[in-house]
Amino acid sequence: MNHTPDHVRRLAGKRVLVTAGGQGLGAAIVHELVERGCDVAVTYRNSAAGAEAVVAHATAAGRRAVAVQADLTMRAEAEHCVDQAVEALGGLDILVNNAGDLVARRRLGEIDEEFLRASLAINLESLVWVTQRALPALTAAAPSAIVNLASLAGRKGGHGGSLVYSTTKGAVITWTRALAAELGPRGVRVNCLAPGLILGSSFHATHTTAESAAATVAGIPLGRAGAPEDVARAVAYLASEYDGFLTGATLDLNGGVYCA
Repeated sequence: MNHTPDHVRRLAGKRVLVTAGGQGLGAAIVHELVERGCDVAVTYRNSAAGAEAVVAHATAAGRRAVAVQADLTMRAEAEHCVDQAVEALGGLDILVNNAGDLVARRRLGEIDEEFLRASLAINLESLVWVTQRALPALTAAAPSAIVNLASLAGRKGGHGGSLVYSTTKGAVITWTRALAAELGPRGVRVNCLAPGLILGSSFHATHTTAESAAATVAGIPLGRAGAPEDVARAVAYLASEYDGFLTGATLDLNGGVYCA
């Protein structure tokens, strides 16, 4: 008798591409998927050591794994890295669009063209280029799934200085709904995750002060911040719905501070 839980067994053997999978939330997502039996490809821009460590962990667990360096804001590089991932894994069942960044905190009067373009490129354009290139492989493997990473900021508007970031993450939520309608007939389900305060991630280590984090935690009904592992489990759940009825949805992961 197989005693492996069904929610774990359902992902066994699935081929997954995780963007920005060499550090922080991406690395936690990869580790969770590997533990559930997935073969993985990860993209990274600068975190070569982290990406190599993720691949080593997956290989040690008996899974196929590859890391591909790319600047996903550049269309040609994004397309090339997807091609490499598909070739290495022999196809693609699940795409996790994790790459994104606040870039910097700037209020309306501080926004210039360079900052706006950089924010749009990493949070929206990269997602478009990767998803577009991955679509033939996902369609060939249907039923398949896409999981997009948005943010609580895309729901609430975010803290001061995150005007552009919040707008791009709100667009990711809308992109998810629209893409789910477009790809549903082709057997590809598209869902989204909107995390709140996740401590232990490079994002908040860079952009959130200890004082701001403490103030946010004080308003969370569960009384704590999230951890990368919380995000990883939620991504794995949405990924496992490659043949389910759940599509076009955004899962809020914030300890109860915001409920849509």
